[in-house]
Order: sequence, then C-alpha cells, then structure tokens
Amino acid sequence: MYNFRTDLADERRDIYIKANKLENEIDGVETEETKIDENINVTKVKITNEIGAKALTKPIGTYTTIDVKNLKIATNEDIEKASEILTRELKELINMHIKNQEDVLVVGLGNQFVTPDSLGPKVINDIEVTRHLLQYMPQYVKPGTRPISAISPGVLGTTGIETLEILKGIVEQIQPKLLIVIDALASRSIERISSTIQLADTGIVPGAGVGNTRKELSKETLGIPVIAMGIPTVVELATIVSEGINIFIKRLQDKSESNEKLNEIKEKDNYEEVKEALNVGDYNMIVTPKEIDTLIENMKDIVARGLNFAL
Repeated sequence: MYNFRTDLADERRDIYIKANKLENEIDGVETEETKIDENINVTKVKITNEIGAKALTKPIGTYTTIDVKNLKIATNEDIEKASEILTRELKELINMHIKNQEDVLVVGLGNQFVTPDSLGPKVINDIEVTRHLLQYMPQYVKPGTRPISAISPGVLGTTGIETLEILKGIVEQIQPKLLIVIDALASRSIERISSTIQLADTGIVPGAGVGNTRKELSKETLGIPVIAMGIPTVVELATIVSEGINIFIKRLQDKSESNEKLNEIKEKDNYEEVKEALNVGDYNMIVTPKEIDTLIENMKDIVARGLNFAL
C-alpha cells in the first residue's frame, strides 16, 4: 500500500501511475478533465470497481476536483465564477440522492481557533439556514424553500466527543435526508493549498490526511448519504522538500546541466527518503503558507456562496 500523503483522488491517481510506470489509465479508474478558463480547472476521477478502489485506497464513487489558481489575489468576480462552478457540480451530486425540498444538514468540521483548520466553522457562519423559519415563521418563507440546518461540532480535543457520535445524535433527532460535510484536507502540492475543492458522495474520514484519523462519516455509519467537500490547507514538510528537489533538478535540466543520475532522481518519488531525513524526533511537520488567512477567507466565500445557491 502506498503512503499517498494526500486526500485528493486525482493526486493519488498520478502517484499510482508514476510509481507503476503505467502508460494507460488504472484498471477501474476513469478520468475526465475540463478547463473552464485560465484560472479554473475541473477534474473528475471515477472509481468504478474494487480494483480501482484498492489502487487508490478510496471507495467506489466519483471525485470531482475544482482547482482555482491565483486565489490569494482573487477579485470578487473570480470568487463568484468559482462559486458558480461549485454550485453546478454540487447540485448534480445533491440531485442524485434527494429531492428538491428534502432536508439537508451542513456540517463544518475543524477547529475555529486554528487558521488552517478553521474553514468548516467559518463556512457554517455564512450558511443560509431555513429549518427554524419553516417551523416557526412559515408565513415569511418562500414556497418550496428547502429546510437547511447547519452545525460546527468542534474537534475531539476540545469536546471530548467523536464527531460521529455528535452527528449520530443530531441525525436521529432532526432526520435530515442528506449530510454535506466540509473539512480541511492534506495535499501533496503547495499550489493546491486552499485553492482546490474536492467533492465526493462517498463520505469522509476526518483527520486522515495528517495521520490523526477519526471515525468515518458515511452512509454506512450515519444511515443517510454524505457528500464530502474537502479543501487542502496543509502539506507535509517532506512533501515540500521533495517537490523543491524536483523543481531544482528540472531547472538544471533546462540549463542542460543534467545527467543520467539527475534524470533518475527526478523520475523517482523521493518522499519516503526525504521524510526520514526531515523527521525531528517523533515530530512530523505539517506546513501551511503565510497567506493562509487570505486564502481561507476567499475559499470560505466560494464555498458558502456555492452551497447557498446549490441548496
């Protein structure tokens, strides 16, 4: 089994193909890429059978990745366009599982006091909730409005309660037909930090990307469909250095200063060797950029806007 060090299905696909020197697509995996404009790209990775699921260690399903470049300098127009793409893709997933007016619970995972982990709670503050209005003030609500509720359950370290346990109780009480869960992910690319959104209807395992795995949130554990919306906000230090080595070698190659050994290093995935060299005692460094505050705020606007329009 590979140490993919990423939650993104398209990155896992690339790692697997490179490691196995495959010339064609992985058996049980289908990929479709659409370039929206110079800043937005949409990639769909479909895992169609158990062979593909085993290769990528992801459940069978469709994983849609929306990449938004230059997000730290994004204008309001850029944010609106990205949110429109998110709305379109999210609507497609929602309509596969529930009807137009059925209840949805939106869950923002993460720790609001830790910036790279605060996206989920920040989005919840901007969700247009309607369940209470339909219950207590129906005369002020437009006909056909969907009941929406939202919660940020906190993290195990501050509540002492597993997220799954909290959500089981809520689902049992309010009986939504669908969960949409927002969480921070890990990526293997610096460029994708808070600039990528992955949608999947296969659920999510909180904390898996940074080795702090919690109990799975999925249809199997909660009894209703779970759409996961994941945004990378951190990478491992070893990933950054490994990527930096590849960039350095490429620059040497571009200057015609390369040799066979450099080519060999460039083609090899150096992650494990770099990780071993960088480990300080029992610590494994997780890194986020200095612009994370701006990136989180812009991504929060995209996600909240996309969710509100989709729902």
